[in-house]
Amino acid sequence: MTGPTVTFLGGVREIGGNKLLVQDGPDRILFDFGPSFSPRWEQYYVDFLQPRSSSPVQDLLEFDLLPRLEGLYSQEALRDSDLAWRPPEVHGVFVSHAHMDHAGHLGLIDPAIPVHVGAGTRTLLETIEASSPSVRYGEHPWKVFRDRSPVKVGRLEVVPFPVDHSVPFAYGFLIRTSEGAIAYTGDFRRHGPRAADTDAFLEAAAAEHARMLVVEGTRAGPDPRKSFTEEGVRRGVDGVLDGCPTLALACTYPRDVDRLRTLYAAATAADRTLVVSPRTAYLLGAVAPHFPAGEIPLPGKDPGLAVYARKKRRVFRWEAPLLDGALSASEVRSRGARMLLALDLAHFAELIDLKPPRESPFVHSMSEPFSEDDVDDKVLHNWLEHFGLRFHQMHASGHASAAELRTFVAGVGAERVYPVHTEHPEAFRADGQSVVLPELGRPYPVR
Repeated sequence: MTGPTVTFLGGVREIGGNKLLVQDGPDRILFDFGPSFSPRWEQYYVDFLQPRSSSPVQDLLEFDLLPRLEGLYSQEALRDSDLAWRPPEVHGVFVSHAHMDHAGHLGLIDPAIPVHVGAGTRTLLETIEASSPSVRYGEHPWKVFRDRSPVKVGRLEVVPFPVDHSVPFAYGFLIRTSEGAIAYTGDFRRHGPRAADTDAFLEAAAAEHARMLVVEGTRAGPDPRKSFTEEGVRRGVDGVLDGCPTLALACTYPRDVDRLRTLYAAATAADRTLVVSPRTAYLLGAVAPHFPAGEIPLPGKDPGLAVYARKKRRVFRWEAPLLDGALSASEVRSRGARMLLALDLAHFAELIDLKPPRESPFVHSMSEPFSEDDVDDKVLHNWLEHFGLRFHQMHASGHASAAELRTFVAGVGAERVYPVHTEHPEAFRADGQSVVLPELGRPYPVR
């Protein structure tokens, strides 16, 4: 019988799309399963041109955007595909966190395969499904693990460790095989509110004498983006709001709970109300029980937080209770000097009704575009220029900086380092580590 192996089925020289298959004898488990943010995806699918819901695996296999792995997909997802359905040959899927590039393809896998998640991640996935009709993670035997508690899958043992990331409830994993341990980081950083969690995972991986470190490297290599800590974002927003006589606007990822807490704290300190979308309010209400009491602000319960009732023709069942007392565009406009309105780019049409005064500040608290040709970035600035809004870039990345990556890799001290989730894996070789640039689909022995 062959020894344990790790096969990289995604995340190789691309951002996102991690798919890590670990096998030890007959036992096989998969870590993360979502689409990548690779330009290769956008060569075929963009905007409204997407894989057909009637034959998703067929459409993605056509362009090698999914691994051709038997015993993984459901019969329904395989419809019209040249990949034959077989009973499950993967014995579990572990999800590091609830971002789409790590969980977005769960709906394609066989419903008999258990999916292991943290309790908070399970809540996030349920909330995303309920409030996003186009997102479906499928029916599975959901297995909720506990922090730092081992989970046995055959001869493999997985220990989940919480790490700091831009979405709550993110995990790295220690994977114990018959030939030694593998450390897999998922997505992580060391400059956010839960940096201590990342450091604890580093210490555990070092104490385990991990033979292999599979590390995300989003920010390895050239990285012209500005670096902020969460505290730095707070200071920047405080400066924008200080003495501002008009409505202030912000744009952030609606599931970045840390950023929402930062915006809320800045707004209340400036005697303003943070106004969020119903979807954001719904998410805050769902995740609040996973935090210490009072740590997550809630509309209708905590002062200084309100819901925006944007113009729309249909109200979903999940959002109806949140619209009781919600603020209209005219109410926000009339009280603008006491408001910080957090809008998604998809909601920018509301500016037509809001009519913010020219020179009103707009805080872009999301990643800067990877290039000046970013289409959404062009659209964003077209809107800002039309309404004469002042642009401020203030974002703390959800990913470790190059310096943080070096410290982490050196601290773990693994025998071999395998970079994933990066377009520049060779950047890890600069510090003299034993770095292996993984190849897609090739099994690597754990020895």
